[in-house]
Order: sequence, then C-alpha cells, then structure tokens
Amino acid sequence: MRYENNWESLNARPIPRWFGEAKFGIFIHWGLYSVPGYTARGQYAEWYRKQLEDPAHPARLFHDRTYGPNFKYEDFVSGFRAELFDADAWAKLFQRAGAKYINLVSKHHDGFCLYPSKYAWNWNSWDVGPHRDFCMELRQAMEGTGVKFGVYHSVYEWFHPLYLENPEAYALEHLHPMLKELICRYEPWTLFTDGEWEQTAETWHSTAFLQWLYNDSPVRDTIVPNDRWGKGTRGRRGGNFTTEYGEIEGGRRIEDVVLDRPFEECRGIGKSFGVNRIETTEDYMSAKELLITLCELVSKGGNFLLNIGPNADGTIPVIMEERLLQMGDWLSVNGDAIYGTEIYTKHVQGDIFYTKKGDTVYAILTRFPFGCVTLDEVPYTPTMTASLLSCPDAPITVRDNGGKAQLCFAPIDPEDVKCQWLYAVALHP
Repeated sequence: MRYENNWESLNARPIPRWFGEAKFGIFIHWGLYSVPGYTARGQYAEWYRKQLEDPAHPARLFHDRTYGPNFKYEDFVSGFRAELFDADAWAKLFQRAGAKYINLVSKHHDGFCLYPSKYAWNWNSWDVGPHRDFCMELRQAMEGTGVKFGVYHSVYEWFHPLYLENPEAYALEHLHPMLKELICRYEPWTLFTDGEWEQTAETWHSTAFLQWLYNDSPVRDTIVPNDRWGKGTRGRRGGNFTTEYGEIEGGRRIEDVVLDRPFEECRGIGKSFGVNRIETTEDYMSAKELLITLCELVSKGGNFLLNIGPNADGTIPVIMEERLLQMGDWLSVNGDAIYGTEIYTKHVQGDIFYTKKGDTVYAILTRFPFGCVTLDEVPYTPTMTASLLSCPDAPITVRDNGGKAQLCFAPIDPEDVKCQWLYAVALHP
C-alpha cells in the first residue's frame, strides 16, 4: 500500500504489531546538559541551555556561580567526555531490565547530536568532544539482546539561525534531510519526535516526511513514529499517541482521547529527564510505584517508556540502575501478564489491574496474596482455575461470589514467592 500526503491516509497506517506487544521501553536523555546536570527541582535539566536565558532562573544563577558568566553552554563540549561509557554494559542492563526497546536522544532542542551529521557540522559528538558515534555504538550493542534500538529527535533547535529566521525553510532544508540521514544510517525501530509545538504540522511539512517514512524509507514496515508533528497533533495524528508525566498536552490526559492505537507514557524515575544532581530520594519513584505505573498503563493498552539520565562520563546513576534491575527482576517472573497482552477491561478495580492474552485473564494484585479476593471484573465459571506466577505451586481455590470469581489463597511462605510488591494471577477458563 502506498500512503498519500494527507492525514487521513497516513493515520490509516497500522502501528507495527511489535510495539503494542513490547509494553516496556527505556528513554535515554544524555547530552551536553548532562555536564552541569542541574536545574531547579521539579524542572527538566535537559532545558539548561534555554533556562540560561532567564537571568533569575536557578540554572542561570548556578551557572554564573559555578562556571562564571562568560562560560558559554558550548564550552560544555570539553566536559562531555563519556570516558566511562560502555555500550555493551548499557545493552546488558536494558536487557536485564526487561525492556523491549529503547529511545536514545539523538538530538535535543540544543541541536547537539550524538552521532556524526553533515547537518550539524562541528556540533556533534563525532566532530567535537569525545569524537564518538554513540548512536552506532549503542545500536550495534543492542543487536542480539532482544531489545530494539530507537531514537528521539527534536524537530526544532532553540538557536538555529535558519529556524529563527524562517521555520518552514528550516523544516525543508535542515530538518527533513537530517531526519532522513538519521533513519537511513541507523534504521531505528522507533522515532520519537518532540519540540513540535511551536509550529503547525503544515509548517513542519510533517505529512510529506511521514509519507516518505511509510513508503520509501528502509524501515517503512517496522518503524513506529509518535504523534508529535505540530501544534495540536498529540493524541490525534501520526503514529502511537504519547503522554508525558500523565498529560498529552494542555491538560488533556489519555482518558480524553479515543484510542484506536497503542499509546505510550514517558516519564523519568525522578522529576527530570536529563540527570539533575540535586534531586533526592524524595524525587524518585520507588520500585513498587514504577511497577504500579507499568501495570496500570498496560491494563489500559499502553506502553511505559521509563527514562534514565546518564552522567556526562557515561555512567548511569546507581539509583536509576537499581530501579531498572528491580523492574527486570519482577518482569522475569510476571512477564506473561505484561508482554503481548491486551486490554481485558477499561475499569480498574481499586488496587487490582487486569490484562488478557488469548483465553487467559491476568489479575495483578498490589498486595501480598492472602485470604480471599473477589475479582469484580471476572465472571465466575465452574471450570476456572488460577495460578500465581511467582509461586506456581501455591494452592488457589476459585469460588463463586455473586457471579464473580473469588480467589482464596492458602497460606504462602513469603520466601517461596519469587517477586515483591505486585503479584500476578493467571486465570484459566
């Protein structure tokens, strides 16, 4: 099928099946902003360059105090050495975390690229700084891990002269060629565009690019772009729908959208995407909170794109690594209730989430399984059986409670249960 240069045709393209089955991905914000690694708590540290424009912003005050008022953002190139970056170690961590895909920020709004580009001469990690192609290193490291390589790419650049002078010319002469260069060289599985909100999709000529992506690019059958293609396109047009810290845009949430495709929630473990060194444990979600977020999203048909912000030296902060490994440990036991599942019901029963795969329904409990639990969303059938994924030998009786399935657990020794925090039960008809 050939797609036409209009939204009606482009929106008809189905999201490649792999994405809806993947459920869990890892976002990676890493760049020059990782050198200062600072902003006000609760804000985005990757916006450091833009925040310097405000003389009263905490980032500006910190910058002047720490580096001096004459130190330019561009001078951070010398501090972005990535001397401890190990692509293979990252890849193994993402695999152990249970992720099925990653989105590496290839270029943020500051325009600095983590790969060589003729459209960012002397403003990329190959020409200056560490002199390395991080996109290629990580792409190659992901091969054979079962984790797909994808990219984030900002459509606008805060201080690009052509963008400031003529956004439409910038889109046609800079953005489109740069995106095509990125897609053809690295063949990513995802394309997470961002920064679209300042212009309309018409100014960005978004449909023309998507037409090329779907018809003629080397990844036309496999790539999953998102919905960030111009003012007002989120949750309406493009590929998968995206939320960020729960919102689509302008206060809208996923509940406000008619879902005809998978959606994806992105957020940091803390309050920022880029590493913010002044965040404390109070700013970070616990493993249980992250798993609840994952299960709630999956029960609604969504994916969870969880962000990490590596340090400028290429190491991943230990608390972030710990959270990823905790999620991976849980998924290694309960993954059947997550990967490849579908919506069973759009209703959430308090602290119980539901998913479905074939004829099997999964009930994910947020408390240790003991006593009796009535599943208000699951009709009782006399032949129904149940098993606890984290302790398959644990005896569970399924009873009729007013037409609903009731699970009654015999006492279980916590040491026999192979996970913590949330507990998935498979219900077989």
